[in-house]
Amino acid sequence: MTGPATPQARCRPHDRRLPRVRRSASGWLVAALWLASAGVLHAAKIGDLTEVRWTEQAARFLSMADPAVRHACLGTVLLGVSCGLLGGFLVVRRMALLGDALSHAVLPGVALGFLWNLEKDPLAIFVGALVAGLAGSAVVSWITRTTRLKEDTALGMVLATFFGAGLCLLSMFQRLPTGNKSGIESFLFGQAAALGPGDLQLMGAVTALVVGMLALGYKEFLLVSFDPGFARVLALPTRRLERVLLLLLAFAVVAALQAVGVVLVSAMLIIPAATASLLTDRFHRMLLWSAAIGAVSGLSGAFLSFLGTRLPTGPFMVLSAGVLFGLALLFSPRHGIGPRWIRQRSQRHRVARENTLKAIYQVLESGGFSSEVVPVEALASRRRVDRQAALREVGSLVRAQLATLSDDAVALTPSGWQGACAIVRNHRLWELYLTHAAQIAPDHVHDDAEKIEHVLGEATVRELERRLPRADVDPHGRPIPSVPAADPAMGRRGASATAGDRPVGYGGRS
Repeated sequence: MTGPATPQARCRPHDRRLPRVRRSASGWLVAALWLASAGVLHAAKIGDLTEVRWTEQAARFLSMADPAVRHACLGTVLLGVSCGLLGGFLVVRRMALLGDALSHAVLPGVALGFLWNLEKDPLAIFVGALVAGLAGSAVVSWITRTTRLKEDTALGMVLATFFGAGLCLLSMFQRLPTGNKSGIESFLFGQAAALGPGDLQLMGAVTALVVGMLALGYKEFLLVSFDPGFARVLALPTRRLERVLLLLLAFAVVAALQAVGVVLVSAMLIIPAATASLLTDRFHRMLLWSAAIGAVSGLSGAFLSFLGTRLPTGPFMVLSAGVLFGLALLFSPRHGIGPRWIRQRSQRHRVARENTLKAIYQVLESGGFSSEVVPVEALASRRRVDRQAALREVGSLVRAQLATLSDDAVALTPSGWQGACAIVRNHRLWELYLTHAAQIAPDHVHDDAEKIEHVLGEATVRELERRLPRADVDPHGRPIPSVPAADPAMGRRGASATAGDRPVGYGGRS
């Protein structure tokens, strides 16, 4: 009798009592279809296997009607909070590789935890992974203490060795009778759809422990992370605090394995914290931002994986975190590329305008302030540019309402005259300060004053005037102007006044 081989025949290929069968093309087709269906059934996917519209899937996700969706959302949020909080300490201590090494080092413990009773017992796997992770960190510490190798080298060695051992153990366990049914392979890349009540209880306990410990010892952990030397001077148990942080990190890594897997858990430790570091310079706010970004990344990954079929949750969580990091890198108000470029561009324009105002003041000063206008040709000669470039600089002043242009002659407005006096005063006061306080030769202070004149604030200028015994003439014998009064009428009454004469005017006529 011929026909497709039965499962029993495939399990006993050497049994001579069973007849041999001829594997026809139809048999290969049936086998291929069976394997494909098995692959779909074991996909790391939250949603159904039926093809539905993504809008229907989105509405179904938002309704939270499926228990698997609720479990995945709650688990990913807990994961994001715990990993985000601990990742902040890793980032500020420049120990990002430690999280990666620890996440890979737990894989042998996962395999040994499965070997305990040959099934996926969350508690046994948690204990085995925790022991393996702590053993990996102990090996790293022992290598750095007893050899000349640096910590990053030891971390790389432990990462590769433990991960390789874990892969070998997993491949061996797959050959066991219950290996293919255990689901142990989900710990490599995660399977948030398989989160159950036991996994959620474990993740909730770990998250509560992390939040509670960090809240109770926040000041001590903060001091150990930023200034361990000062912490030792204060007699704080720095070694013990570091071990507590390492233990909490191991707890968080092991609890996150089921959702994102060994390969991707380090990304959930680092990316949210790195994103938060771009949003604030205060550490406590960084921790809050990191926890929030981790939770949002987890929910986004669960939502995106639910929209289609056979879409894994763990990689989408990491991609969501990466997108948030990209947005922060581009648009963060303080450290973002876009706002920083805008600030630098604005600063370049401001410096160019101030240099033009200074040049106009110098032309007027060279003429004894006998005129209130400066020819464009004279400005171009002073700036050492051609006429067109000088006209562009004047146009920038006109748009900023700092000057007016008429008949190829530039006249400063009252606000423009104030700006010109201020930038010249900054330059000459700084030159005087360098020659008086730093004992620098007068012919060596000009270049430094060209840079610092644009960043001196009014408070700094007042401090310089108080420290200098005489702040009316610069080292080259030129008068140091003071900022003129805002009233144009007052500004036109005086001559080029010194720092001791207020208000000063422009026009040079006393």
